Amino acid sequence: MIDVSSSSDSHLPSNRTYRAISQRSYLWFLLVILLIAIAALSLFIGRYPKPGIMNPALLGTDSIARQIVLNSRLPRILGAILLGLVLGGAGASLQSIFSNPLIDAGFLGVSQGAAFGAALALVLGLRAYSVIAALAFGMAVLALALSIWLSERFRYGGQILRLVLAGLAVSAFFSSLLSLMKYIADPLHQLPDIVFWTMGSMVPMSWKRLESAAPIALLSLVVLYGMRWRVNLLSLDDAVAHSLGIRPSLERRIVSVAAAAGVGVMTAVCGVVGWVGLIIPQIVRAVDGPDGRFVIPSSMLGGAIFVLISDTIARSVFSGEIPLGIITSLLGALSFAILLTTRKVELAR
Repeated sequence: MIDVSSSSDSHLPSNRTYRAISQRSYLWFLLVILLIAIAALSLFIGRYPKPGIMNPALLGTDSIARQIVLNSRLPRILGAILLGLVLGGAGASLQSIFSNPLIDAGFLGVSQGAAFGAALALVLGLRAYSVIAALAFGMAVLALALSIWLSERFRYGGQILRLVLAGLAVSAFFSSLLSLMKYIADPLHQLPDIVFWTMGSMVPMSWKRLESAAPIALLSLVVLYGMRWRVNLLSLDDAVAHSLGIRPSLERRIVSVAAAAGVGVMTAVCGVVGWVGLIIPQIVRAVDGPDGRFVIPSSMLGGAIFVLISDTIARSVFSGEIPLGIITSLLGALSFAILLTTRKVELAR
């Protein structure tokens, strides 16, 4: 709800607003410190030289330990942080602008499009990472374009409802194509790779792949962070938003494209990782309220922490690595069930 005061000083921030911003800044500081602490600990958690926590002193005497930490774990940890930032920020932004707490990037067909693109490359025998990533990202962008194009041609409902319905149709379409790729894939050589990729994993992450994905992902984060002041207005009816001096259709599209681009490029590298963009904004709103100015940055940091913890569990609990998507789905579904049974999930305006 937006309170428009007739006072001449209504444009000035109140003491209450300053206190709220100060409290959120303190919360973000704590989240950043927690993220850094978990990342530092994760660097030394693994199965070398034995399962558990590596002695940091080994970095100075053991070249294998140094190689593992600097060229395997460090890029993987940074990739997990970047993935969590993107998924958390995209989920919070999309849920706010569409006034639907059960939406994430997958509802626009982005994740399904990227999964189909990667599966198509594997079925065609194009196993080079650059080709798989290019097809995955291209199909993610195509899925977003199709969702927007269809929404403009639907004759039912308002702009938000049309885009949601278009996203559902596009998601189902690319999910069907993905199933087709699984059906025609070689069950011995291609199908296992497709199945593993669709489960999501940080195993493929390297300095080279992180460098290739980071520019688009970081640009996506900058746009979403910069638009955080607008999402509260974009959650209103279009007529109300117009009266407040914004262009809801254009700005909603900017947020959607930025979210889809970030999710698409990270999905192209890491595979499909679900539940992060759905559950983390819910937890943030339950703790900190629905204001998009604060929910989006907090969801970014919360998503990074969630993915980093999940990836650390995935690579260290058992002798064989568990796909990251399985861990995020297990923890996300459990958290969602707890959230639904303990409080009402809603998106206040």
